[in-house]
Amino acid sequence: MPRQPKASSRDDVFAALANPTRRDVLELLLAGPQPVKDIASQFDMARPSVSEHLKVLRAAGLVTETRAGRERCYAVAPQPLAELRDWLSPYERFWRSSLSGLADFLDQDIPNPPAAQPVYPDSETP
Repeated sequence: MPRQPKASSRDDVFAALANPTRRDVLELLLAGPQPVKDIASQFDMARPSVSEHLKVLRAAGLVTETRAGRERCYAVAPQPLAELRDWLSPYERFWRSSLSGLADFLDQDIPNPPAAQPVYPDSETP
């Protein structure tokens, strides 16, 4: 597998999504674009902290920012998530296949093996 000399955009997306607050912000934005003040009102943290999370999401390409006067409005940018889904797809197929094989194995009718006889050390033979 080729090594990447520097962080890729995929790394930035994973790093951004690693934080639960940023995932919560993305979930909020699924309802549609929102101004930063509305986003910040949903969290128990200072608005500058929410702005830092939005900055990370924007740098990873996960959200877009539009300005109307002094107000900044954020929206989900689906492209990086679609690229991530495409990258994960082969792994999903692998696990689905593996789990299907396990299910098939577990569904097999295997006769009950004979009961195991206890093994006693020589000095403890009944």
